[in-house]
Amino acid sequence: MTRYISTRGPGEPKDFAQILTAGMAPDGGLYIPESLPVIDRVKIERMTGQSFAEIAFMVLEQFVSKDSIPPNVLRALITHTYEESGVFGHSCVVPLSQIGPSTWLMELYHGPTLAFKDVALQLLGHLFDYVLEQRGERMTLIGATSGDTGSAAIEACRNCAHVDIVILHPHGRVSEVQRRQMTTVDSPNVHNLAVKGTFDDCQALVKAMFADAPFRYAMRLGAVNSINWARIIAQSVYYFSSAAALGGPDRPVSFAVPTGNFGNVYAGWVAAQMGLPVEQLIIGSNRNDILTRFFETGEMRVSQVQPTISPSMDIQISSNFERFLCEIMNRDFKSLAKLMSAFKANGAFRVSPEVHKRARATFSAHRCSEEDTIGMMRACYEETGRLIDPHTAVGLHAALKAANRPDLPLVSLACAHPAKFPDAVEKATGIRPELPERVAGIMTKDEHFTPVDADLDSVKEFIRNHVSV
Repeated sequence: MTRYISTRGPGEPKDFAQILTAGMAPDGGLYIPESLPVIDRVKIERMTGQSFAEIAFMVLEQFVSKDSIPPNVLRALITHTYEESGVFGHSCVVPLSQIGPSTWLMELYHGPTLAFKDVALQLLGHLFDYVLEQRGERMTLIGATSGDTGSAAIEACRNCAHVDIVILHPHGRVSEVQRRQMTTVDSPNVHNLAVKGTFDDCQALVKAMFADAPFRYAMRLGAVNSINWARIIAQSVYYFSSAAALGGPDRPVSFAVPTGNFGNVYAGWVAAQMGLPVEQLIIGSNRNDILTRFFETGEMRVSQVQPTISPSMDIQISSNFERFLCEIMNRDFKSLAKLMSAFKANGAFRVSPEVHKRARATFSAHRCSEEDTIGMMRACYEETGRLIDPHTAVGLHAALKAANRPDLPLVSLACAHPAKFPDAVEKATGIRPELPERVAGIMTKDEHFTPVDADLDSVKEFIRNHVSV
């Protein structure tokens, strides 16, 4: 049975249901399994030709104890999410499309909010509601978003009977489509806060609320960001499904991932540790390149967030990176706690050459300028006839720059529908992509959000006044 401990120190192990609703550990760390389960080669072979829902069950059953959610219930929740609910616009859920001799796009934008976050969060909404119903409890889900997490979480939880959801987004720093996907949802359990600051400010506020134990327990806070381990394992599924479709486990696959918060690419690393043959994990950064700088130098140093045309990656503090650090530091919990404390105080840390070497064993990282992002969107359209959004362009730029095995498949993650960023796409290609009909109505609906300062007391007061637990 998989149990979970904190990156800041083992403590008393928790079961899946406990860490699902807890989000962060009380000591400020992130939950990780006591040990990562391994899926053997025979089981990976059996994934070939299976539905996305079946592969999801084969992966998630490794992490969810029978005491938390019985296997028949887990299977039913997964099947409802990916096959019966009708919220995904493609029968494959996450289809692959070939754009070159050995290069594929993994289309992660067929969910209700047109971004990769839907794949995990649609399932998480059902998991939350089931666990809370069994307990007879209600909770407050809280999250920070740089654009896509918020709308995906709201869409997943808007009809949950046992959940209130509060989303913080940086005021004026997300696209209009991203904002409207959050703020046009008129549901009594949904609350949008437009924080006058950056995404990192939003994320810091969320972490501070979790660190405030009396407030956390009084409001029964839970997390929807990728600090919630359930998000990670749900995202790892599409690495397995795409590798199985391209010949795994008989040949390794490389993945290129545009990322700022490290959660999506970390899910790929988890899949590799579980036994999936992964040749490379390639990180694409925009000019907010803290991850690329770390993999180049071994130093992680915060600089000022710079707005870009790929705003979901305008991040300087990659909260999920702590989990990866814990592993490459051989789970030296005390040293990691000191490192994270220094990072919080000074905005910088450096790892030893040995740790840096382990970090680079699977990963490479590449930055993409605004000009290169526009150029990649244009080139992709001219060469393949496909429109891609700027985040996908950042990942594809890194993919083509880093690929070192043309004889092996390279999958570049297409994390958002191009219509979510119409201005950037039109600038690059001269074509303004239209929203799919099922979401186009958001552009005329009334918006519901509350502007707030990046002030912890103000945010906590809002939650106390608007959430009932």
